[in-house]
Amino acid sequence: MANTHGPGRPTAHADTRPTPGTVLDRLAAGPSRAARITHTEHLPPRAGRHAVWPDRIRSDVVAAIAAAGIEHPWAHQAEAAEHALDGTSVVVATGTASGKSLAYLAPVLSALADGAQAPNGRGATALYLAPTKALAADQRRAVRELAAPLGNAIRPAVYDGDTPVEEREWVRQYANYVLTNPDMLHRGILPAHPRWSSFLKALRYVVIDECHTYRGVFGSHVAQVLRRLRRLCARYGSEPVFLLASATASDPAAAASRLTGMAVTEVADDASPRGEVVFALWEPPLTDLKGERGAPVRRTATAETADLLTDLVVQGVRTVAFVRSRRGAELISVIAQERLAAVDRSLPGRVAAYRGGYLPEERRALERALHSGELLGLAATTALELGVDVSGLDAVLITGYPGTRASLWQQAGRAGRTGQGALAILVARDDPLDTYLVHHPEALFRRPVEATVLDPDNPYVLAPHLCAAAAELPLTETDLALFGPSAGELLPQLEAAKLLRRRATAWHWTRRERASDLTDIRGGGGGPVQIVEAATGRLLGTVDESASHTAVHDGAVHLHQGRTYLVKHLDLEDSVALVEEASPPFSTTARDTTAISVLETEHEIPWGRGRLCFGSVEVTNQVVSYLRRRLLSGEVLGEAKLDLPPRTLRTRAVWWTVTEDQLDEARISPEILGGALHAAEHASIGLLPLFATCDRWDIGGVSVPLHPDTLLPTVFVYDGHPGGAGFAERAFHTAHAWLTATRDAIAACECTAGCPSCIQSPKCGNGNDPLHKRGAIRLLTRLLTEAPEPTDPAMRNDPTTPDDLGPR
Repeated sequence: MANTHGPGRPTAHADTRPTPGTVLDRLAAGPSRAARITHTEHLPPRAGRHAVWPDRIRSDVVAAIAAAGIEHPWAHQAEAAEHALDGTSVVVATGTASGKSLAYLAPVLSALADGAQAPNGRGATALYLAPTKALAADQRRAVRELAAPLGNAIRPAVYDGDTPVEEREWVRQYANYVLTNPDMLHRGILPAHPRWSSFLKALRYVVIDECHTYRGVFGSHVAQVLRRLRRLCARYGSEPVFLLASATASDPAAAASRLTGMAVTEVADDASPRGEVVFALWEPPLTDLKGERGAPVRRTATAETADLLTDLVVQGVRTVAFVRSRRGAELISVIAQERLAAVDRSLPGRVAAYRGGYLPEERRALERALHSGELLGLAATTALELGVDVSGLDAVLITGYPGTRASLWQQAGRAGRTGQGALAILVARDDPLDTYLVHHPEALFRRPVEATVLDPDNPYVLAPHLCAAAAELPLTETDLALFGPSAGELLPQLEAAKLLRRRATAWHWTRRERASDLTDIRGGGGGPVQIVEAATGRLLGTVDESASHTAVHDGAVHLHQGRTYLVKHLDLEDSVALVEEASPPFSTTARDTTAISVLETEHEIPWGRGRLCFGSVEVTNQVVSYLRRRLLSGEVLGEAKLDLPPRTLRTRAVWWTVTEDQLDEARISPEILGGALHAAEHASIGLLPLFATCDRWDIGGVSVPLHPDTLLPTVFVYDGHPGGAGFAERAFHTAHAWLTATRDAIAACECTAGCPSCIQSPKCGNGNDPLHKRGAIRLLTRLLTEAPEPTDPAMRNDPTTPDDLGPR
């Protein structure tokens, strides 16, 4: 929470730790290891720049901050506090451990302490929003510690689904700093706004922490929840200032403006100090194993990371290894412990796994063990990214590209948090994006982090929030501007569906049920599927209906809090997946087939004789089978058929066409056309996360040698969410750079005919057949030869330059 680089803080073991370069040299010892490093980036140390707190911050708040060991703020903290005091909404977008929390807490605590002297003791309030319950709980602890010298002036309280009923009334009536999450704001606070009237009337600040996590469909929902909050605040006579904290991002002010719907000023010049960082890109070697259709297979990133973690612990280097899944974190920890036992029996106990699902006490114990040096190695899921103060680490291992450069730098920033040097290593997975990045380091180190993509105007997102808003207070014509240009067009549809009724000058909610239950802001629509342990009837958790066919189909391996289960049966009628605990030596990956039709072409750009288009489509998708892969090697053990019904999705897509003449010039015969298009589709889906803040599982694709709507060979890439999520639109705006990177990634791969590192997809329902690697390269080269250059000069060098992301 506080300035971990603050003056007067000693650098632990500064003289005894080996330099990051020395640690990397030891890891790379031996010819086979050295060849795995494709690039090493040296980021020089940076000195910190101090400032003074604005004189409008109360002296007792400044004294409390000093008592926590922070005598002077960094320059960006003081600048952000000045904006907050001026009543200007601001986003602080600086690096990990740069003290963003203090930048907003100083003005917030000052306002709350001022308000505590009001006659009713509640002269000002503040609302804190975190994407996870754990982060809100951690922030409450941090605020209590920092504000302890202020006595009862600061009354922080968490209000979420875990808050006991008997405590909730006290929070509503007496807490002046309420910490919650967007889900509780949507379902619990806004619909009950009359009970929160005194809090909302006095609301001075709204803090939105980790705001870069609000992207895609979830981010679009949160944007509309915030508009509903602003509308109710205006009703009660308050106009809160929004204070946002973000990891480094491309144009954070524009992204924050789109999230909140109002003008936001950015503070992005990081004045905190940083030690030297050595950042290595590491590609695991090819193995003797053969994958699908005889393709070569690389050693898995999980196995490689476990080896590196073992070596680092033996060196006494404090290390965290980030991995996407809980199962991966457990695997890396177990493998490292086994290998360490062969070296020294005392070492296995110094490695552990950290994942979501732990109790707060367990998490605190792990943090203390890591801080003290009792633990040397930690294999962690991204639960560690948010809400956990881990400092004093020497190295970070990142198991596979985490999906965005923002996440990459946030994870890498966990090392060297007290100003000393640090080592970061990205271990590539066997997929197109990771392969591209380790061979194109400029894509990581020479470009800013990506723009945050969200689309608050998506009608599938906006409609339920208009209903929720009308249930909170009848909607009037003057409200519509707040909700964006699409709001007026949706109201007649909501009237026709008998969800809203117009009376005089306002629209009213007509149903008896709660309007806020119309949407799950984190889900994809439809009721959740319950995951139930067959032997005991115990509810383990839920999965979105939209993801159930791929995540909990019959035979699927399901992970829950470090335990592994096999799905015995998915009952679609009752929305229940029955599972039993098991320890299979494999993972499962669902495969699907897809057909697509064009509903409306909204934008069309000539690419020479070809066309680049964006618009609305209807996708018919069916999960047809699943693959079993050996855990450590990734070797395909078999494929099993599934009998699941097809589903339709109306969404948004980008697509491109080529002509017969272009095919002739690219030497694409009819025999290889399907394979060339299919290979280009797979690789382009794999590379899109570099240009939009999405995961390859958020998007889908279809390639057709002759599509009935375009009457030409066509490749589609679509958003996997109803109404779209903004990813396909981003692809349309960055198409030249995106497809250039796609072609380069295929061409750079050392395989002969295609492999998982370039054109094979783990979720292909056609068994990765047909695919034609050389045909895809020639096809993309011909298409790009005729494509217009980007009109924006910045876009030529930086594919992440955002299009208009201003307030809506």
